Amino acid sequence: MKTQELIGALVADHAPSHFRFAQIFASSLAAAGLVAALLFVAFIGIRPDIDAAVHEPRFLAKFAVTLTLLATAGGLLRRLAAPGVEAGAWRFAPLLALAALGVAVALELVAAPAESWEARLVGHNAAICLMAIPLIAAGPLAILLFALRRGAPGRPALAGAVAGLVAGAMAASFYAAHCQDDSPLFVAVWYSLAIGFVALAGSALGARLLRW
Repeated sequence: MKTQELIGALVADHAPSHFRFAQIFASSLAAAGLVAALLFVAFIGIRPDIDAAVHEPRFLAKFAVTLTLLATAGGLLRRLAAPGVEAGAWRFAPLLALAALGVAVALELVAAPAESWEARLVGHNAAICLMAIPLIAAGPLAILLFALRRGAPGRPALAGAVAGLVAGAMAASFYAAHCQDDSPLFVAVWYSLAIGFVALAGSALGARLLRW
């Protein structure tokens, strides 16, 4: 059997019987977003000064980073979900979020006095951030991994890690509406660590759960 025929057979074996995988994937993203929203509202909630915060560039910059990561990692994940699908330029797309974060950090370093950098980086809610983002991401990650099992990822650990990035970015986008540490320095350290933890968990789970 030729390689392309083998890939086609494997995809057919793993294809959903009633719905195309694209529909399942889109539905899983919607369900993951709903679960994240419910967890956010139930356990954390929106910051009390949200009306004033929405006019602050630093507050908005958090969403520019997390939503960019969510969109780009989601696009990459869709392409990793089945063998034989080339990721192409999407493999580099999540770097756009890193670039956005880098610009925000650079602007912060220029605008803020040097003596305030450490305080802005440490913030007041680092421990909460490290707990809240993985907590909110747990449900979405489970949903995404379940959806990936209906596909046939050729690299299970990588697909799981990217699913973790998607879930972590989704959770971080909700958490950003609660967190009162708006400095890009804080986001660069603590949000990145929290999302990275979810990605590592996704990789470990994907290696076990997404094997053919």
